[in-house]
Amino acid sequence: MADEKQNSAKALAKQKKNKAIKRAGVTLLPASPIGVYQDGAPFDQVQYLEAKLILKPDNFTSVQAFRDFGAIVKRTAEDLGVGFIEHPEMNLRPEIREIVFGDTPDFRLYNNAFILRRRIRYVDGFPVGDPEIVLKYRHPDERAATEMDVRPSIDGKCKIKFKAEALPLKDRTGGYRILFSHNCQFGLSQARKRDGLSMGTLAKVFPALRLLGGGDKERILVVNEGIVEEVLRPLGTLDFGKGVVAKCDVSLWRTRGEHKSLVGEFAFQVKFGSREAVAEKPKRLAGAFYMTLQKEVEDWLALGVTKTAMVYRLKGNEPQSHE
Repeated sequence: MADEKQNSAKALAKQKKNKAIKRAGVTLLPASPIGVYQDGAPFDQVQYLEAKLILKPDNFTSVQAFRDFGAIVKRTAEDLGVGFIEHPEMNLRPEIREIVFGDTPDFRLYNNAFILRRRIRYVDGFPVGDPEIVLKYRHPDERAATEMDVRPSIDGKCKIKFKAEALPLKDRTGGYRILFSHNCQFGLSQARKRDGLSMGTLAKVFPALRLLGGGDKERILVVNEGIVEEVLRPLGTLDFGKGVVAKCDVSLWRTRGEHKSLVGEFAFQVKFGSREAVAEKPKRLAGAFYMTLQKEVEDWLALGVTKTAMVYRLKGNEPQSHE
């Protein structure tokens, strides 16, 4: 009798998994454009899939809320047959990072699909490491994102990360939309420039910004005077099979000083050599997990926003964007 119940439970679990995969019907990884930049270098190709759920901040009033959300993620993964390895530091204190965004007073970067960010990690209340500078060009059209050459003009090292970012639909759960995020990132020490807050200097460091105009006298300001404190807790690693694994975490953004909660986020990220090399089954399983988790945490979801958009709206502004 016990064996019959166990077999029945396994059959139901398998049926639920297959239905979820069929219902999702997505791979989250579309085809990529081919071409070269002006200097003949081949187009950067998407090599990351980052699936995000933007969350209401109301539930994140203690570290227990991070654990509660992590328990839902783990349960959803197990129900679908997705492997889940809990992060060894899951029960330690969350990580703290400080984030600021820079833009012109009229938000010319953001309104033209650029995001300029500085991020600093804190340990025991003190900043550690090299502040990270990131310029993103984020757009729903992959060709537009691909053709934007975000490479910097610096003597030091940098990293180019081209991501397909999956977000829920703006008005309902159970679907997804893709933003393509073409990123350049480097440590601040890699690009020492005088007067780094002028548009003229930025255009020298990031040639892509030359199309926005502006000279040495035009200043870059902290967006809405908002300094963001990010509280981040790693949850673990999702295993979709055939070598497709993804670290996942949950975070809360709040203003430093007032501790005004802005927005939360769950995210998992997969890195791959080429999207063609990723087997179909794990792609579809990742899609099924993402769709199913939306339903499981529907009461937590904040639809139609991104974390960056919340910072730009701090003072009631509604800048146009490609998000």
